[in-house]
Amino acid sequence: MILNLGEKIHVIHRQLFAGDVKRHFIGRIEGTEGPLVRVQGYLFAMDTKLNQFARRDTLRTRIISLDSDSVIVNVLPEQVEIENVSYDYRSRGDIVVTDGGDWHLDITHL
Repeated sequence: MILNLGEKIHVIHRQLFAGDVKRHFIGRIEGTEGPLVRVQGYLFAMDTKLNQFARRDTLRTRIISLDSDSVIVNVLPEQVEIENVSYDYRSRGDIVVTDGGDWHLDITHL
């Protein structure tokens, strides 16, 4: 497995159909087996009324298959504070994921 226990990841679930909800998941890897990773973290789903990603408050554990074309995985730096992650919407339509510190991930193109 190319990912390690304890690493933090940002997962984008691709939309397969036009009406599919846009979902992202940010968390820490708790386990791996083959192409599967067990990740504990937070779900961010598109709020269609505000057209912004909103974090669900409940800490969740997800099993994510990495051998699928329907996910994009970004490995996050060790210092990222998962509990503080939010989405920042910039004036030109750019979308940046940040933990409020020095770290940010521009996902505008995704």
